[in-house]
Amino acid sequence: MLAPPTGPPAPRPTAPANLRNTAVAVITALIASLLLFIPSHSAHAAGTLLSQGKAATASSTENGGTPAAAAVDGNTGTRWSSAAADPQWLQVDLGATATISQIALNWETASAKAFKIQVSDNGTTWTDAYSTTTGPGGNQTLDVNAAGRYVRMYGTVRATGYGYSLWEFQVFGTPGGTTPPTGGTLLSQGKAATASSTENAGTPAASAVDGNAGTRWSSTATDPQWLQVDLGATATISSVTLNWEAAYAKAFKVQTSDNGSTWTDVYSTSTGTGGNQTLNVTGTGRYVRVYGTVRATVYGYSLWEFQVYGTPGGTTDPGGPIEGGGDLGPNVKVFDPSTPNIQGTLDQIFTQQESAQFGTGRYQLFFKPGTYSGLNAQIGFYTSISGLGLNPDDTQINGDITVDAGWMAGNATQNFWRSAENLAITPSNGTDRWAVAQAAPFRRIHVKGGLNLAPASYGWASGGYIADSKIDGTVGPYSQQQWYTRDSSVGGWTNGVWNMVFSGVQGAPAQGFPNPVYTTLATTPVSREKPYMYLDGNDYKVFVPSKRVNAVGTSWPNTPGTSLPLSQFYVAKPGVSAATINAALAQGLNLLFTPGVYHVDQAINVTRANTVVLGLGLATVVPDNGVTAVKVADVDGVKLAGFLIDAGTVNSPVLLQIGPAGSSAGHAANPTSMQDVFVRIGGAGPGQATTAVEVNSNDTIIDHTWLWRADHGAGVGWNTNPSDYGLKVNGANVLATGLFVEHFKKYDVEWSGENGRTIFFQNEIAYDPPNQAAIQNGSIRGFAAYKVDDNVTTHEGWGLGSYCNFTADPTIVQDHGFEAPNKPGVKFHDLLVVSLGGMGQYAHVINDIGSPTSGTSTVPSTVTSYP
Repeated sequence: MLAPPTGPPAPRPTAPANLRNTAVAVITALIASLLLFIPSHSAHAAGTLLSQGKAATASSTENGGTPAAAAVDGNTGTRWSSAAADPQWLQVDLGATATISQIALNWETASAKAFKIQVSDNGTTWTDAYSTTTGPGGNQTLDVNAAGRYVRMYGTVRATGYGYSLWEFQVFGTPGGTTPPTGGTLLSQGKAATASSTENAGTPAASAVDGNAGTRWSSTATDPQWLQVDLGATATISSVTLNWEAAYAKAFKVQTSDNGSTWTDVYSTSTGTGGNQTLNVTGTGRYVRVYGTVRATVYGYSLWEFQVYGTPGGTTDPGGPIEGGGDLGPNVKVFDPSTPNIQGTLDQIFTQQESAQFGTGRYQLFFKPGTYSGLNAQIGFYTSISGLGLNPDDTQINGDITVDAGWMAGNATQNFWRSAENLAITPSNGTDRWAVAQAAPFRRIHVKGGLNLAPASYGWASGGYIADSKIDGTVGPYSQQQWYTRDSSVGGWTNGVWNMVFSGVQGAPAQGFPNPVYTTLATTPVSREKPYMYLDGNDYKVFVPSKRVNAVGTSWPNTPGTSLPLSQFYVAKPGVSAATINAALAQGLNLLFTPGVYHVDQAINVTRANTVVLGLGLATVVPDNGVTAVKVADVDGVKLAGFLIDAGTVNSPVLLQIGPAGSSAGHAANPTSMQDVFVRIGGAGPGQATTAVEVNSNDTIIDHTWLWRADHGAGVGWNTNPSDYGLKVNGANVLATGLFVEHFKKYDVEWSGENGRTIFFQNEIAYDPPNQAAIQNGSIRGFAAYKVDDNVTTHEGWGLGSYCNFTADPTIVQDHGFEAPNKPGVKFHDLLVVSLGGMGQYAHVINDIGSPTSGTSTVPSTVTSYP
C-alpha cells in the first residue's frame, strides 16, 4: 500500500470569532435605545469629506467580515477591525494630494489608547499630523493641519485585549488634483488578469484590476508567485502602483512582455515596504506583471490593486474581445435516439478511419443521454466516442463499441489513437471487445457484461489503459502483453502475459508478481479524472472533476468537481492562428480543440491558473519552425487532456513544457495534470524534437500518456526522426500513472526531481541504432529506458517493464533497462526486461542487478524489489 502523499501547506488562518461579539451587540443595542432620547447635533466638519468610498488598506483584518473598506463606506453598521497585536494601521488613498483639516474617528469598543494620524505623498514615507497616548475611544473629531494623498491611523497601544476597530474613518479638507502619480492613462483596470496561483476562489487575479480596493488577489504561500495583466496591445508604461494588503513582497520585480512568455525587468527590489507603492518605470509591452520572489510574511502575496499607467498603443484585436462558445465543427457528430441511420454514419467513418494510421481525419462521436439499441460502433484511428450525460449510465448502448484488428491480419499492436468515454455498454453477446495498443484510453465506462482486450484472432496485442470504469463481468486480457487499470471496479480478471498493474481497483487480482504477473496497489495516491463534455439541457458544458487522494473505485455517479459552460471556452477550429489562441487564453478563456490538425508558428501559452485545454477527436497540434507546441506556466491546476502533438520538420527543443525551467512553486493542493496527451515524432512524416515532454512544475500528475518516436510509417530512421528524450522530469512530487514511452535515442525517461513516483511503465528501447557504438553511454552499453539521476534521494516505482528489439543489429547488448542511485529512499517494485525474439539482449534489469535475457524465448527477467 502506498504511503500517503505529502499534504498541502496549511491554509492561511482567519481569526476565530470573538466571544465578545454577543456582549458588544447587547451593549450597542442599549446605547442605541438611549440615544433615541438625546437630541442630535450635526458635526461641523472643516472642509469636504474626501475619504468616503476611496481605496482603503490595513495592516491586517480580524476576518473577512471586517475589511478596511468598511471604515470608509459611510455605513456606521460596518467596521474595520485588526488582528489583536500592536502596532496596526488603517489608511485611505485620497487619489491625489489634498489639504487635510479634520479627521473623524468613530471607534467601536476596541479602540486605541495610543495612536497617531499620519499623512504621506507616496504611501511609504509618513509625517505625523496628530499623536496621543490617552485616546478616549468613542467618537473623536481631530483638527489637523497637513497635506498628503495618503492618510492613516497608526495605533501603537490598544485599549482592550482585542484589535483596533473603527466603524468609520473620515478625512475632511480641500481636494487636490486627480491625475495619476506620474501622469499617464490608467491602462490596466478591467483588463484580463492571470496569476501563478490563487489562495482561494474569493481572491482571483481579476480582483486586483477591478478598481475596487475592497477586493484583492492573493496567492498560495510559496515563492515565487506572479500576477500579470494583458493591456490588449503594446503600450508605453510610465508608472505602476501596487496597493499591497498586509501580505506583501519583500523582494519582487515588475516586468513587461510583448508575448506573455519572454519578460524584461523594468523594476527590481529586495527591500519592498508594502503599503502603497508608486513606481516610476520606463518600458513597453502588452503584458505587465509583478513577480514576487521573497514574501514579507508567512502568507502568500496579496494585492488590493495593481495599476499600470502609461500611453496606450494600438489594438491587436480590432474585432473586440474574443467570444467563447460556438459550434463544434463538421467532424463532431452528435446523435440522439431519434437520429436516423446512426449505424450508417458509424460505418462510413470507420471505413475511412480503420487503417488510416497516419491520416488527417479526426472525429468525435457524441451520444446524447438516452438508450440506443442494435448498434455496433467500430472505432478506428483518431476517433473518440463519448456519452453526453453527466454520468456514464445516462447514455445506454445496447450493442457494442468495438476495436478489432482485421485491418492488420489480427495483429492489434498498432491499434493506437482512439478512445471511449462516459457511457454504458450492454454487449450484444455478453462481452465487449476492446483490442487496443497504446494511446487508446477506456475511461468512465460501465460495461454491463464482460470485456475482451484481445483481437478476435487472439493475435498479438500491446495495450492499454482503463480508468474510472466499472466492468460488471470479467476482463480477459488474453494476448495483451501489459495493461494498467486505475480507480475502477471489475468482476474478475482472467490472466496476464508480462505486466498487469492495478491501483485503486475493486475486484483486482491479488499481488503476485512475477507469477502471476500482477502488481496490485490498494489505492491510487493522487488522481483526478479527465475533463469531459456533457449536455445540461440544451447547453454544452465541460465537467472538471476534482482531485482525489488515495482513491478506490469509480468517481461516479457523484463525481465532485466544477462545471464550466462552453461560453468560457475558445472553440478552436483548424486554420486558426496560434496568436488568436493565445489572445483568447490571455483574455481568460479556456481552450477547446475541435477535431482536426492545427499548425502553430508560436507556442500555445497557457498562463492562467485552472485553465482547461481539451481536445476532441484526438485533435493534433503541429509546431512549425522549431517552436514548442504548448507551454504551461508554473501555475495551479491547469488541465491538459485529449490531444496529440506531432513534431514538425524543424527540430523543436521541447514539444510540451509544463512549467518553465527553474519552476519552484508548490501545487500539491491543486496540481496541473496531463491526461490522454500523446506525443509523436515521425510516422506521419519526418519530425524532430530534442525532448518530447519536460515537466518542471512541482506536483504535476501525468495520467496516461504515450510518447513515441516512431519505429514505422513515413519519415522514420535513426537520423530521419531524431529525438533524444521522451520525458524529462525536473519538478518535485510528480506522479505518473500509466506511462508509455518508446524508442528515444537516449533516455526514454530521465527523472531529476525529488519524490517522483510512477505506477506502471511500458517501454520499448529504440529499434534502430545501427550498431553498439551508436548507443554507447560513456562506459555503459546503452541508455537506460528509465533513468533516475544520481542526485535524487527519494523515488519510487511499481510495475515497470522495458523491451528490446534491435532490428538493425541484433548483436547489441543493453547493460540494463533501469538505472537509479543506490539510496534507501529510491525504491522499485516489480521490474522486468524482455528481449523480443532474441533481437538484442539486456545484461541486467536495474543497474547490475537481475538476470540477463538470453536466446529467443521472449521470457522476462525480473526483479521484485530494489534495492
